[in-house]
Amino acid sequence: MRTLRRYKEGLCIRITAQIYCRAFSAISNAKADRSRDQECLVSLGTSATQLSLLHQILQSSAGKGAPMEGKACHAQSIRVGLQSDTLTSNMLINMYAKCGLHNCARKVFNEMPERSLVSWNTMIGSLARSGEEHEALSVFVCMQREENQFSEFTVSSVLSACAAKSLVSECKQLHAFAFKAAMVLNVYVGTALLDVYSKAGLIKDASFVFESMPERSDVTWSSMVAGYVLNGLYEEAVLLFHRARMIGLEHNQFTISSAICACAGLAALIEGKQVHALLFKTGFRLNIYIVSSLIDMYSKCGSIEEAYTMFQDMEDRNTVLWNAMISGFSRHACSLEVMILFEKMQQAGMLPSEVAYISVLTACSHMGLVESGKKYFNLMITEHNVSPNVVHYACMVDIFGRSGLILEAHNLIEDMPFEATASMWGSLLASCRIHGNLDLAEIAAKHLSEIEPNNAGNLILLSNIYAANNKWEEVARTRKLLKESELKKERGKSWIEIKDKVHSFMVGERAHPRIAEIYSKLDQLVEKLRTMGYKAEIAHDLHYVEESKKDELLRHHSEKLALTFGLMCLPSNAPIRIMKNLRICGDCHSFMKIASRCLGREIIVRDTKRFHHFKNGFCSCREFW
Repeated sequence: MRTLRRYKEGLCIRITAQIYCRAFSAISNAKADRSRDQECLVSLGTSATQLSLLHQILQSSAGKGAPMEGKACHAQSIRVGLQSDTLTSNMLINMYAKCGLHNCARKVFNEMPERSLVSWNTMIGSLARSGEEHEALSVFVCMQREENQFSEFTVSSVLSACAAKSLVSECKQLHAFAFKAAMVLNVYVGTALLDVYSKAGLIKDASFVFESMPERSDVTWSSMVAGYVLNGLYEEAVLLFHRARMIGLEHNQFTISSAICACAGLAALIEGKQVHALLFKTGFRLNIYIVSSLIDMYSKCGSIEEAYTMFQDMEDRNTVLWNAMISGFSRHACSLEVMILFEKMQQAGMLPSEVAYISVLTACSHMGLVESGKKYFNLMITEHNVSPNVVHYACMVDIFGRSGLILEAHNLIEDMPFEATASMWGSLLASCRIHGNLDLAEIAAKHLSEIEPNNAGNLILLSNIYAANNKWEEVARTRKLLKESELKKERGKSWIEIKDKVHSFMVGERAHPRIAEIYSKLDQLVEKLRTMGYKAEIAHDLHYVEESKKDELLRHHSEKLALTFGLMCLPSNAPIRIMKNLRICGDCHSFMKIASRCLGREIIVRDTKRFHHFKNGFCSCREFW
């Protein structure tokens, strides 16, 4: 069979070559009487017209990814004696590389009797673009050993290869090489350098390269903004974006998309709307990837209605757009909307991806829909041939645990084909706290201590479980262990955006310039809510102190301070959006519900798990979070 296939391929090449040969001859004959110059043969034995047509077909083959046409041209070039023509060989290398035939490209390169700088650059660039990073580095090393001339394009291509694989050591060597060759200030080399440093997590090095560059292109700016976003430095990304605007730089779609992602990370709705407004000037308003970034930004900033409006306004929707909207609904506990959109996605002819299944399983978890979760998990395998990954299993563990099926959750962890992650054991530990399973809580905490020995939160959660069950000796032992280990607990923090400025609060805040007024207003609010039935749920404060002290500690939680400041500063009809770095506690959850009814205000709180929309005394989570 293999011999027959090779024979057919060879026959196809010969036939195609003959077709092109006849085409060359026909063109040459048709134009022969028009000009004597076109009858002149190049030194290699073919006419200028034939050579031009050969190159056109090679370029077309590379663009279309059509290797059979390219191979026919290769056969024709050999027939007319063009093996040693450097330009033809370069075009053959480019064609084979873009068609994914890297061995053929390397064979043409190796057989070249003479390689110019373009030949080396073409080979290295082709390998870098096609994912053959180590091979690109190998060719570059060979180039240096043969003491060939190189250019800024050579160095930037090799750096791009390092960026793709985050090859930090090689990048630093190339940085030193570029410095020695006086190319480190070149815009292409500098951009490639900061890109590889950003992708490797060395954002300070990337910033140093950026600030050292005497000249920067729009690609340089967008790469630096994207680098900040990639490393979670959202505020720095937004500041750099504004800095680019101030110098009059024309933004491309990548810079704008990165800026939108930064606003999403900060949950800075006003900033995000300003970037959105900029899109009407740039012409990228209907770019499908920018729109998906906007949907993600609006949903992460607590404005799911605006996210859905963006989604509805797009007539052409790809999988990325559907996933962004489904994820947004899932984040806002709009579980029914998640399932409806999931079905509509399939009706539109889109196959649900791994991301879509994560969202729909998360929706089942937040509604306690165990049977629906099982159904979707099985559907993923049997209907759409999607192999469940570790995140899908984590969703199932969460579904079982939140519904009180602690044993089933533990059994799934034990039986699954992956090593359990910290998020799985953490989910099980949190479920044990809700449903009071001390035995499995200790098992989960033991595994977490092995996986995340430096995470103080796991010990604190275990201590809280002991405290909730009045196991004060175990609480003392756990807290002693925490103190001896010198692990730092992450302090609760909430922030709110007021007039394009973000105000942060911590429990017992003292640094805010209006803190005295905030505490006074909060005391008045607490008294008002007490007349509506609010009573501090001191069971949610697990410190071993008197009840009056617990009441004070709960009163000054960061989200209550942020809410009070929002009431002081925002218009009476504006929703209050609060972001929090930890899970909202039960007392604050009850406080927000009663406040929304008493004050007639919509209050939106985003914690680490989801959004809570408080309105008219109810929460969108339906008490299941």
